[in-house]
Amino acid sequence: MDILIKNGIVLTMDKQKRILKNTSVGISDGKITEIREGITEEADFVIDARNKIVMPGLINTHTHLPMTLFRGVADDLPLEKWLNEEIWPIEGQLETKHVYAGSLLGCLEMIQSGTTCFNDMYFFMDEVARSIEESGIRGCVSHAMFDFGDTSKIAEMLGHGEETVKKYREGRIRAFIGPHAPYTCSEELLLGAKELADKHRTRIHIHIAETKKEVNDSKEQKGSPPFEYLDKIGFLGENVLSVHSVWASKKERGILKKRGVKVVHNPISNMKIASGVAPVPEYIKKGICVSLGTDGAASNNNLDMFEEMKVCTLLHKINSMDPSTVPAYNVLEFATINGAKALGMENEIGSIEVGKVADIILVNLNRANLTPLTNPVSHIVYATKGADVDTVIVDGKVLMQNQQLRTLDLEDVLKFANEETKKLFAKAGKESKLF
Repeated sequence: MDILIKNGIVLTMDKQKRILKNTSVGISDGKITEIREGITEEADFVIDARNKIVMPGLINTHTHLPMTLFRGVADDLPLEKWLNEEIWPIEGQLETKHVYAGSLLGCLEMIQSGTTCFNDMYFFMDEVARSIEESGIRGCVSHAMFDFGDTSKIAEMLGHGEETVKKYREGRIRAFIGPHAPYTCSEELLLGAKELADKHRTRIHIHIAETKKEVNDSKEQKGSPPFEYLDKIGFLGENVLSVHSVWASKKERGILKKRGVKVVHNPISNMKIASGVAPVPEYIKKGICVSLGTDGAASNNNLDMFEEMKVCTLLHKINSMDPSTVPAYNVLEFATINGAKALGMENEIGSIEVGKVADIILVNLNRANLTPLTNPVSHIVYATKGADVDTVIVDGKVLMQNQQLRTLDLEDVLKFANEETKKLFAKAGKESKLF
């Protein structure tokens, strides 16, 4: 046995929803080989999990990792102004080194806060992949595609997407096809993206129906709201991850269910930009797979999935004026096994089961905010902070133990990120944004 995690409270997230006391987990060759009380076999590395919750690593199904460099740059603005006047002008000056620095910083932040797998959309995806490789985390990458109706750009965009998918097909780094949104992509580009995803048997990662304005514009320009339009052109299917999905009508929710589309909910980003409240309770009732994402650090402003879980359940309770809406266990599913399903990886990650890959985190219960322990699920969703994560294991390798990073150097990454942010902002003429 390579690693033995012994005597913990194991929150399995399996189909039986088992929560096991005084239980040990054995790991060999990167996979979970045993889950039972009193394992006595020898192991190369033993982790004492007394007073700790052992659970699947959290899965962040939508982010823009390099945008950690934009944290706090453009707050308190509507989406269109946020994008057009603040974010896109800086992004237009991006170079590979900026993306690499922001990605490393994002990987570090996620490891420290218990995320073991993420789904990213951005540019220069080789640099994002480089950060995944070096940090030891698991990630899915999508090259952002858009043509704003300029069909001369379609071949270039599809080329970038296909190149990325061909390069990252297995192991800790996978690739999806990433058309940005219906309002930034022509019909030809959207259908080309679908064709590529089908050809390479991979997922489509796309923003849909984030704001009311997007819906109104779609009705005016295309004759129907976004989901109806996408269904009409034959774009939607089981391999589509629909990010945001805030403004889906009753009819469109039926379309999502029929087509098997997966919804990625981003409650904090949606609240911060005042995009609206996604109809998550209705998605749950229809049996639509809902997962959870932070979005980028420019619109959140962190990558803490524990915070995302708490805000998610509280948002829907107050929106419905019903405290039973979107209960804690549902939200924990969003961030673990549903995230795995959304990424097509439910047979590999998302729960602690024999045969699955060992993507596991340990939460330290020896904290004032987690005492006394009455309900592990409640504690994880309502009381735990990312800073309570003690140990992170991905692919059977320890990335952090006792809150000490094993693969990245904290000071080096922070210094690198600060230096590259200064260079990027100077190039974009935004030095005044830096404090």
